[in-house]
Amino acid sequence: MTDLNTLDNESLTKLNAELLRKYDSLKAKKLSLDMSRGKPCPEQLDLSMDLLDIASSKELLRANESLDIRNYGGVEGLIEAKKLFGQILHVNPNEIIIGGNSSLSMMHDTISRALLNGVVDSDIPWGKEPKIKFLCPSPGYDRHFAICEMYNIEMITIDMLDDGPDMDKIEELVSKDESIKGIWCVPKYSNPDGITYSDEVVSRLAKMQTKATDFKIFWDDAYTVHHLTEQPPVLKNILKECKEEGHPNRVFMFTSTSKITFPGSGIAAMAASEENINFIKKQLSVQTIGPDKINQLRHVLFLQDLENITLHMKKHAEIIKPKFDMVLNILESELGRYNIASWSKPKGGYFISLNTLDGCATEVVKLASDVGVSLTQAGATYPYGKDPRDRNIRIAPTFPTLAELQTAIEIVCLCVLLASTKKLL
Repeated sequence: MTDLNTLDNESLTKLNAELLRKYDSLKAKKLSLDMSRGKPCPEQLDLSMDLLDIASSKELLRANESLDIRNYGGVEGLIEAKKLFGQILHVNPNEIIIGGNSSLSMMHDTISRALLNGVVDSDIPWGKEPKIKFLCPSPGYDRHFAICEMYNIEMITIDMLDDGPDMDKIEELVSKDESIKGIWCVPKYSNPDGITYSDEVVSRLAKMQTKATDFKIFWDDAYTVHHLTEQPPVLKNILKECKEEGHPNRVFMFTSTSKITFPGSGIAAMAASEENINFIKKQLSVQTIGPDKINQLRHVLFLQDLENITLHMKKHAEIIKPKFDMVLNILESELGRYNIASWSKPKGGYFISLNTLDGCATEVVKLASDVGVSLTQAGATYPYGKDPRDRNIRIAPTFPTLAELQTAIEIVCLCVLLASTKKLL
């Protein structure tokens, strides 16, 4: 093992010069490789093409005799779609609202409605409170943080541990501060670390005592069926746990088919207690006269049930697992012996979390960009885009081809080495 931290300045200077020569030669190639977002590749999208031809117009109309899906109505979504998502989230169909193509939109709307009208157990709307705060386990999902930033909700960074967010810190904060109204959670294959919350973490979130009587858990279960292994971890049911702990209205669960079928043309779902659902349905009836029920029914006919979804997701895994394996193998072969970086080895989801030496992530992302490799901006996985240690980089392996991915990751490794030798000098 060649620990760069133990090399003298002469050796580091020589290595840095060699790396720079290799780096400069890459600029002439004028590459254009994008790993900035976690997008399905075309081969994954091809898996769902039958969705477009799932049934003729007459068959679509016969599929649901209780409601003409061409017309207005059904604010909460088709019962068939609610039953399907009930299997995915392991909740009762009566505890579900079906939305449009984006669970992020449902999360955004849930926040904005809470600011304007409060939630089911609020005394006043959140927007009339002197200050609103959210807990943000980090590294986390940048779009969650963007919602808070847009609405001037103060974000408090919570460290992610191996089994989920730091519950000691969370319990301490929520027990004392009534302005803390919520927490963002990606509980299975977390973005970007790939962590699945332990049973203990789920139980503690459900039963903890909060100063705010209307505290809410925003449970973004985006990757709940996105496995990369044959024996995936099991996530404890947060809604069931909240009910048993006497806090039935505490959690809003979200998921979608965005990375199951078509990201721009899928369907999303929100699950919560029936009291929560009924409260929100009254507000939705003012916001809309009804969702796209034709697309909901197409998805029901295509996906059928959880067993069929599992088979469908195995086809996704066959396409993307080799990409994850390649990234992990290259990281190990190129960086493993130097003691300058660490990375997650996820069992599912869409990302690999790469940690550099403190103070190097921004430099790595810039170096990569300058030779044509686009990464998620350093700091994006933390509130306000500020990683306090400037070390985390989110790697999104799914979209590039294997050949493109190999080139991109080799360049990232070179950039990590360059930034590290520069810092150590």
